[in-house]
Amino acid sequence: MKYDLLRPVFGSEDLLPMWVADMDFEVPPFIREAIIRRADHPVYGYTYRPERFFQVVSDWMQRRHSWQVRTNMISFSPGIVPALNLCVMAYTEPGDRIVVQPPVYFPFFSAVSNHQRELVYNQLVEKDGVYQIDFDHLEVQFQKGVKMLFLCHPHNPVGRVWKKEELEQLAELCVRYQVLVISDEIHSDLVFTGHKHIPFASLGREIADLTITTVSPSKTFNLAGLYTSAVIISSGDLKKRYDRILDTVHVGGGNIFGMVAMEAAYSHGEEWLDQLVVYLEQNYRALCEYLSASVPEIIISPLEATYLVWLDMSFLGLDDRQLKRFMIEEARLGLNDGPMFGPGGEQHQRMNIAAPRKILMKGVKRLSGAVNAAG
Repeated sequence: MKYDLLRPVFGSEDLLPMWVADMDFEVPPFIREAIIRRADHPVYGYTYRPERFFQVVSDWMQRRHSWQVRTNMISFSPGIVPALNLCVMAYTEPGDRIVVQPPVYFPFFSAVSNHQRELVYNQLVEKDGVYQIDFDHLEVQFQKGVKMLFLCHPHNPVGRVWKKEELEQLAELCVRYQVLVISDEIHSDLVFTGHKHIPFASLGREIADLTITTVSPSKTFNLAGLYTSAVIISSGDLKKRYDRILDTVHVGGGNIFGMVAMEAAYSHGEEWLDQLVVYLEQNYRALCEYLSASVPEIIISPLEATYLVWLDMSFLGLDDRQLKRFMIEEARLGLNDGPMFGPGGEQHQRMNIAAPRKILMKGVKRLSGAVNAAG
């Protein structure tokens, strides 16, 4: 998608694509080898997920995030976005109010509106250059009646890793008002030095019983095209309701090769992941150093996790339509436009830095050169 859809999306193929949230790195060899071994079997018929599939997810959560997850808490989804939609269908009714916290991953919006639920914004606020949750506004929304909250954790696109005290304050509100939380933790493995991902459901029994956690190796190991994710649900009742809707829409079978890839990733991927995170941190520092020296007017949100950098381009004085045209025609870059992430995304761009450093710096220099040429 990142390369082949340049012309349909941007109107030009002569762009450096830094938009779709997957990596320009090869899939780890141990995953490719596992898929090749399975592909060598002559039958690709119906299959099922054996116990080891659930065990490797449980073991990964324990090793990487100190979270004890029983295998009977784990279900399946073809991806995080399908899981969001399935949860809306399983736990809410038309007209129910669901909170999202923009600027945020844009499929959150359609997962609410496509099912005739009411979309409620709890916009993040920027304080001293760091995005934070507006808890006072959130409580007002809860008091008006809210059924569900979509939590982006770590947050895409602003790059926050929510601190324990922030999560505890959020959990207290959700328990008090009995708001279900769908916690999108797909970027939880991509956390930078000095920060720690805390699974929302790990904060205690009360909030665990209100939380549905979605995870996947797709961002971590560049497996998005294999459509395999895990959904972790502590409450037995909530898990039954989720599994029922999963069966109703008949998407629970999954992909043979996605299952194999997930098992290989979570069984053998730690050393590779550790090296990846170091490389991504170095990419981020290289971007910051170059832009701060050449175009200090660009405000770069501090990146605590993910490989998606949030750029404030408001100093250019361009409206969103003009900024989009500037990025395509002058910078010759394919980035994500800020407005697609909802309120607070105006005059921003999201840049994917998960690429070889030579490619990354080519894009950074294009951006700097275009801004400086514009005066």
